[in-house]
Amino acid sequence: MKFVDEVSIVVKAGDGGNGLMSFRREKFIEKGGPNGGDGGDGGSIYMEADENLNTLVDYRYTRRFDAQRGENGGSKDCTGHKGDDLVLPVPVGTTVIDANTQEIIGDLTKPGQRLLVAQGGWHGLGNTRFKSSTNRAPRQTSPGKPGEMRDLKLELKVLADVGLLGLPNAGKSTFIRSVSAAKPKVADYPFTTLVPNLGVVSVGRYKSFVIADIPGLIEGAAEGAGLGIRFLKHLARTRLLLHLVDMAPLDESDPAEAAAVIVHELEKFSPSLAERDRWLVLNKADQILEEEHEARVKAVVERLDWKGPVYVISALEREGTEALSQDIMRYLDERTMRLAEEPEYAEALAELDQRIEDEARARLQALDDQRALRRAGLKSADTVEDEDDFDDDEDDGDGPEIFYVR
Repeated sequence: MKFVDEVSIVVKAGDGGNGLMSFRREKFIEKGGPNGGDGGDGGSIYMEADENLNTLVDYRYTRRFDAQRGENGGSKDCTGHKGDDLVLPVPVGTTVIDANTQEIIGDLTKPGQRLLVAQGGWHGLGNTRFKSSTNRAPRQTSPGKPGEMRDLKLELKVLADVGLLGLPNAGKSTFIRSVSAAKPKVADYPFTTLVPNLGVVSVGRYKSFVIADIPGLIEGAAEGAGLGIRFLKHLARTRLLLHLVDMAPLDESDPAEAAAVIVHELEKFSPSLAERDRWLVLNKADQILEEEHEARVKAVVERLDWKGPVYVISALEREGTEALSQDIMRYLDERTMRLAEEPEYAEALAELDQRIEDEARARLQALDDQRALRRAGLKSADTVEDEDDFDDDEDDGDGPEIFYVR
């Protein structure tokens, strides 16, 4: 199935039914009086999170959705039938945005969660409603109110505990295959991963976490180059980032420089996302000589001025992956406990999550605007390249703890 993570649709709630003007007419009964009934309310439109869906492809070609109109009122004080509500299923992790105002209407993050996106029209009143002691035969009615109509943008962000970052061919897909049952495509050429892949990593009984693999980033990704920038927003909801670095690249490029490229692009895309807890994972250790390990690891750590955890693994040979998975599970458990026990910590994380969402949406919107201007043959000041160099300060403190696991 094709992976679709952004669509634009139009929703139209049902109009309310009109009230009826009617008078009672029966044999031997004079001046029966008004008996026109009210109309029915129009149907509303809801979005509902469905855990059985993982893409928005169902909305790619069908873009207009209308709820049922309320029936008009009937005689004998009969009220018209209410229009049926329309429920649109979407994957868990879908954000619903008003396309005209860019206002976030809601975020569907739990299975079964339902969100009202278009309110049905209120019913019209029949002439019975206007009867009074001074107006025994009213000829007034009111029409039903029109249902709400909205242009919506649906954005899907996959829900994962851990996200993978890295250049193409850094071994992200191999890593997710080695620690989970997911089977993403693996090949010896770049951009084998074209859409995000999810894998469930089981760590002991009743303990597991979800890991997300997105297409690799390349230099200039923050300006729209390559595939990864389009899917980088999927890492906005992750709890931990794993930065995978190829320690034995086929083109014999410098692993330290490759690692710096990813950090630079991440900071340009969203400075707040760069603040997310991130671990450095040096992959393909089986392809370099044992005596070269220390020098290569030290070069990457010093180039990034890295202070966090560093892991040296071989995803292909599954060397070090089990210990890394155990440490990730331990980190996630401790984080969950802190969220429950420390309100200040929970508030700070919520504020960080919101900043990441806002920055990611602003960056992607700017890129869309630039593309639209280029198609129109115009030039925008936003297309000027950011010439700020990546900060390469020298290490002024103790280095991080490095885990060699065999």
